[in-house]
Amino acid sequence: MSTSARITHLALHVTDMAACVTFYQDFCGMRIIHERHSSRQTISWMAEPGRERDFIFVLMDGGQDLNLPDNDYRHFGFALDSREAVDRIAQQAEKAGCLVWAPRDEPFPVGYYCGLRDPNGNYVEFSYGQPLGPGADAFEQLLQG
Repeated sequence: MSTSARITHLALHVTDMAACVTFYQDFCGMRIIHERHSSRQTISWMAEPGRERDFIFVLMDGGQDLNLPDNDYRHFGFALDSREAVDRIAQQAEKAGCLVWAPRDEPFPVGYYCGLRDPNGNYVEFSYGQPLGPGADAFEQLLQG
């Protein structure tokens, strides 16, 4: 087995392609980098600017709503550059009616985060201070005393 494997994409079937594309554009800053249409399906590749060769979401129409309960914590995680940025996303999500987890602080390594529901029912976390992304250095310094 190869130890050099790395994750490159996540593929999701969605019920409303346009709504999901808009959600990931508006809340995550992603953009469509490839799209193709056939007589039976639309497939959109989305990525964060500058990360098009690193990691993408592949959205395919023809899915079902997930209907996850509020206490189901499976999610996609996006790092933000400050606690204030988490608060802004949460306020935007509350106005849009898609906030599921209000901003909260958790011990390391979780940090400060909130959670949204995308139009297909997937949960999307926005965090600051996790060991992956902005704010990680501050927590690393705390660990080292």
